[in-house]
Amino acid sequence: MSSHRLFRFPKPAWLNSGNTRTAGVYAAGALFSLGFFMLIDVASWSKSAMNPSDPPVHVTFVDWIPGICSALGMLVINSIDKSRLSADSFSYSGNGVAWKARLVLFLGFALLAGGLAGSVVVLVLKYIVPEYSWPTTWMGVGNVVANGLVMLSSAVLWVAQNMEDEYTYNLAL
Repeated sequence: MSSHRLFRFPKPAWLNSGNTRTAGVYAAGALFSLGFFMLIDVASWSKSAMNPSDPPVHVTFVDWIPGICSALGMLVINSIDKSRLSADSFSYSGNGVAWKARLVLFLGFALLAGGLAGSVVVLVLKYIVPEYSWPTTWMGVGNVVANGLVMLSSAVLWVAQNMEDEYTYNLAL
């Protein structure tokens, strides 16, 4: 057993397979699309009610802001090259590459957390405090679930991208 390991149990061999990595990427895409489908479903249900007074409140741009923040956070987090997070030993990209990458990563996670927190705030202030009934409250709950799914898909994609593949090539000039 290696002395550099944190836990006593070894990592399962299936975690390093290419199929697991591919399944993780597909699962992240499915979670992301399910989250935005839910957001679009809530917005379309809000606008397509037969009676204009039912629901008494509709989805507006304020409801979309948390979803936009979550999508931008996912984009920022998963566009960072993971090797840059510990790249201070490499001098080919200039000084302080690791802290810059960590700062951008922090901003991405802040966007994700802000999106989820914003959707909870919209749920509470727009749907819970005025005491709307269930079908109307679903618009706020769906927004929170959608942002939670985007956050979960970002975590799944981060883990899937960090898996070591048996066919990893390092090309250097």
